[in-house]
Amino acid sequence: MIQSKINIRSVGSPRIWLVFITLLYFSFSAQAQKHRVIISTDIGGSDPDDYQSLVHLMLYADTLDMVGLVSSPPFQGRKEHILEVINAYEKDYPKLKLVSSDYPTADYLRSITAQGAIDTQNSIQPQGEISEGAQLIIKESKKDDNRPLYVLVWGSITDIAQALKSAPEIKSNLRVYSIGSWNTVQDTSARNYVFDEHPDLWFIESNTTFRGMYMGGFQEKDYGNLSFISSHVKDFGALGELFFQKKPDIKMGDTPSLLYLLDGDPADPESESWGGRYARTDHGPNYWTDMQDPALAEKDRPGAKTVSKWRVNFLDDWKLRMSYLK
Repeated sequence: MIQSKINIRSVGSPRIWLVFITLLYFSFSAQAQKHRVIISTDIGGSDPDDYQSLVHLMLYADTLDMVGLVSSPPFQGRKEHILEVINAYEKDYPKLKLVSSDYPTADYLRSITAQGAIDTQNSIQPQGEISEGAQLIIKESKKDDNRPLYVLVWGSITDIAQALKSAPEIKSNLRVYSIGSWNTVQDTSARNYVFDEHPDLWFIESNTTFRGMYMGGFQEKDYGNLSFISSHVKDFGALGELFFQKKPDIKMGDTPSLLYLLDGDPADPESESWGGRYARTDHGPNYWTDMQDPALAEKDRPGAKTVSKWRVNFLDDWKLRMSYLK
């Protein structure tokens, strides 16, 4: 007859069991604390820096609960360009898996890749059918999960506008970090709809702060925009080679949105983080944008020094992860 209880003394030292249980607890805790993230990118367009930022993101995929990759043109970018990066990731996956079992499979990443709106919003409010990308944002926002959903907007914000118009109740779970200068010019109607009609949305709009990714900071020796890539990215796996082929130096203007989640307290945009600090304005309770203190500007780019001051830190961290692929 099998005993219904196990004597802990018969299977090892209580100290060993305590260590095991503690490690198990922290493992589950770490998984629970991963940020839920959707990336919305216009990768494949005229600016290759989205390729750079998506390659960089893949090296950090084990630290995130990635639930969506959305192609958000307009212009030439399409879902196939996200898949191009995933294909490179698949080649490097065996090496990454040796470092962390939390790296998602390439098949999983393909399964969460969606096509967003191909055309930007051309009316005051979103009209017509909503995109696959907007549907994904709504679905993930409505999931029974006590973690907020961060949507990092690197391209058009039309999918966000469509999602909010169709399901405004998702705002309580949504956190939007937008590389904003693109949308103020290229997707003005959607950006203004989000800004004007949803003032209670949790919304960081980085119009110039993101430029601290490649402007300013310590750029001597192998920390320069060109020298870092030639020393620590080129020839490092399929991902490093893809990065170098698309652009052989650091721009990565969308990457501060990810850096914001990697360091600091994402719940407090006014606090220090690799992805910058932001100022609350009188527009709604949860809207932040570039800090206007002249001391924090790089040249004429307000707030950029709140990113560039951390250049050595975030490049050293990335350098370590690129070394996994050597």
